[in-house]
Amino acid sequence: MPKLISYTKGSLIYFENDKDDRIFVLQKGMVVLTSSDVETGEPVVEYAREGEFFGVKSAFGRFPREETATVVVDSQVIAMSVAEFEQLFSSNKQIIMKMLRVFSNQLRAIHKRSEQILGNYEGVNTQVGMLSVAQCFSDDEQYRACCDICLKFLKLYPDSPEKGTIARLYADAKGRLDRMIARNNRMGGEQVIMPTGSGGFYLPGFERFVKTFEPGSVIISEYEPGETFYLIQSGSIQLVKCVNGVRKNLDILQPGEFFGEMAILENSPRSATCVAVDKVEVLEFNKANFEALITGNPQMALILLKLFCKRIYDQKRRLKILVITDPQSRIANIFMMFDEMNPNVSPLDKSRKFNLTISDLSHWSGLPGDVVRDEVNKFVEKNRIEVYDTHIIVNNIMDMKRVAEMKRVEDIRRERGAVL
Repeated sequence: MPKLISYTKGSLIYFENDKDDRIFVLQKGMVVLTSSDVETGEPVVEYAREGEFFGVKSAFGRFPREETATVVVDSQVIAMSVAEFEQLFSSNKQIIMKMLRVFSNQLRAIHKRSEQILGNYEGVNTQVGMLSVAQCFSDDEQYRACCDICLKFLKLYPDSPEKGTIARLYADAKGRLDRMIARNNRMGGEQVIMPTGSGGFYLPGFERFVKTFEPGSVIISEYEPGETFYLIQSGSIQLVKCVNGVRKNLDILQPGEFFGEMAILENSPRSATCVAVDKVEVLEFNKANFEALITGNPQMALILLKLFCKRIYDQKRRLKILVITDPQSRIANIFMMFDEMNPNVSPLDKSRKFNLTISDLSHWSGLPGDVVRDEVNKFVEKNRIEVYDTHIIVNNIMDMKRVAEMKRVEDIRRERGAVL
């Protein structure tokens, strides 16, 4: 049962980095939430007022608290577990939709800050942006994806000034794709069969919303308007961003996960391209039935809330890496991030294997490939890591943690010295 707790002025409800799976509602009084800005380190102050929730993201995401909660005046709060929140509020349309929009705005803001650091397109016209994405896939010899994006563009913007350029790009990519298919057929007529995504996730009664995509097909393109969102039933989806003409793989989504929901909630262009890794079956929904789906299926709303909490935490973790100026510390922190995301089943085993390549390290760190190779070689020379074609072994994860923390402290000292 939820508990009513009284706090006196100046009391601490929880500290930053505490592990606490409770969700709070302020019944009476005022609570201040203090944290540090990821980029500047400056204090960030927010207030929870009567009737408002706090502590939701860390409870849902099962990660340490991001802020310290301090009582400003004598206050009363209701504390509840995640299970109790689900039982009490999962059917409350107003609360659920408000939380989804708040979390969506937070995630979008973190995305924008990361893109600014990476030098991604800032304020690009959506048509120019889609053209750049199509060209990026063509340059990477992903001709099926390039064709799909070109066709989406021509359907969306039939009178665009870029129409001729897109049409030529499509014709070139289609010709190359047809020749690749013909060449494969001449070599025995065998088709490459992609592995099927793990498991499945099916909702009874939603058969009319089912859509199927073949391997390599683009489901949504970065920069296109957000009119639909999707729930994966089977297969897997690769999230991709094109940064300064280079294709960056962000994440792979599995059955039971949503994608495309941010554009629906915010009425904004797509922030990434979603490509079918294998044969994919999804449920496609539009803006009109979004709220009906979420509020009519409480379990779906909770899945989406938890997904937002996880994505916000993951993106903040990456942003923390991008603002580190020392390149060796950035790379060490990437290893620590993947260690946190995939905890070792045996705490006594200090060696960790990560499915990372030099290219992956370059992507996650935002550093040029030659800089990453130089820093990786330094780790290799000190016998801290072993590098293979498909993976990297960290010989002692605790030693890597010390490197990450030591370099970060040095970074902070340099910044403070420059200010003084």
